[in-house]
Amino acid sequence: MSTSTKTLQIPTTDGRADAFAAFPDSGERHPGVLLYPDAFGLRPVLKEMARELAGHGYYVLVPNLYYRHGPAPVLELPERIGEEARPAVFAQVMPLVEEHTTERILSDADAYLRFLTAQPEVSAGPVAAMGYCLGASLAMRTATAHPDQVAALAGFHPGFLVTDAADSPHRRVPELRAEVHMGLAEGDLTPEALDELNKALDVAGVGYTTEVYPDTVHGFTMADTDAFNAAGLQRHWERLLSLLDRTLTKG
Repeated sequence: MSTSTKTLQIPTTDGRADAFAAFPDSGERHPGVLLYPDAFGLRPVLKEMARELAGHGYYVLVPNLYYRHGPAPVLELPERIGEEARPAVFAQVMPLVEEHTTERILSDADAYLRFLTAQPEVSAGPVAAMGYCLGASLAMRTATAHPDQVAALAGFHPGFLVTDAADSPHRRVPELRAEVHMGLAEGDLTPEALDELNKALDVAGVGYTTEVYPDTVHGFTMADTDAFNAAGLQRHWERLLSLLDRTLTKG
């Protein structure tokens, strides 16, 4: 399915968030997907993944998480993020992540969903929230805050899902109504943290899978990093497309 793309401006309580959108150019309306980037932010690899997903019949909106600091790209990133580049990259990233408070996350999620569902190319009905690394926790916060709107929740090599904080994302999981898939790299969560997440999902009573993808490390979907694993990326597409088909297309 051929696609079109746009760069858009999302009104928020703190200004305007730039975002990338990809969608089928059939002229018809399609289910909406809010895609949160990893901590490295909106960049070419995320745009390519959004195009790929849009080609399967979805309107995909990818916001710039760090819009308060200017339009994407906010970070200075090398073409390929290898081990030698990580210290300098994380020196830029961590201050931005730390100031991305729960209050900001929830305020932005309200704005992103309001904008997504108002787009003329987006069909009426529920949407999906998904994300990579940091973005998985943002997607979870979005889905738990908007259970009537979000029918599918997907996260890949998730970070910050289960923490000791009083407002850790997993503590609101019982409010979920979405079907969930979490695709983990080996070592993303300790066995204890994974058990805690699974118990919360059991309490929610939703359909879910938490799957450790074999032979992967954190960041395995990202083709511009040394963590990239082609088999892991393919498994991610299979799990994601199946979830979206069940919840948005047929659901």
